[in-house]
Amino acid sequence: MRIMTKYFGEMDIDSARVIHFSTGILGFPQETEFVLIDFPKPSVFQLLQSTKEKEIAFIVINPYHMYTDYTFELDDSIVQALKLRDETDIVVLSIVTLKKPFKDSTINLQAPIIINANNWCGKQFVIKTNQYNTREPITVNDPLMAKGE
Repeated sequence: MRIMTKYFGEMDIDSARVIHFSTGILGFPQETEFVLIDFPKPSVFQLLQSTKEKEIAFIVINPYHMYTDYTFELDDSIVQALKLRDETDIVVLSIVTLKKPFKDSTINLQAPIIINANNWCGKQFVIKTNQYNTREPITVNDPLMAKGE
């Protein structure tokens, strides 16, 4: 399947790897199909790209790369909607807002994206506590990131 991407132009993607969001992403309820794209250079960041609209793309990261003690409990409705059997099914991503300088960039820990890696269904989950914010600072635990690479 060929799609147009925001940052990489036209690309071939494996249609079996399309992630289906039944209710879209917050603010984009009509966008229900996305694909994860790795950046060309080894990076902890990925692109969550809409398969329909090239301008709708989010820089995402596994939040545990930055916040190793990040924890939350999924609602039963999310577990059922995504047909999650156990923790090994789950991929957790957080949307990043990149800024210049990089140290001013933020990560959304209050509304992680939850993906079932077995059936490629996803949902954005809003954590209903004030434990995390939508604009947490990026904490650099990775020496390559600290150098700006």
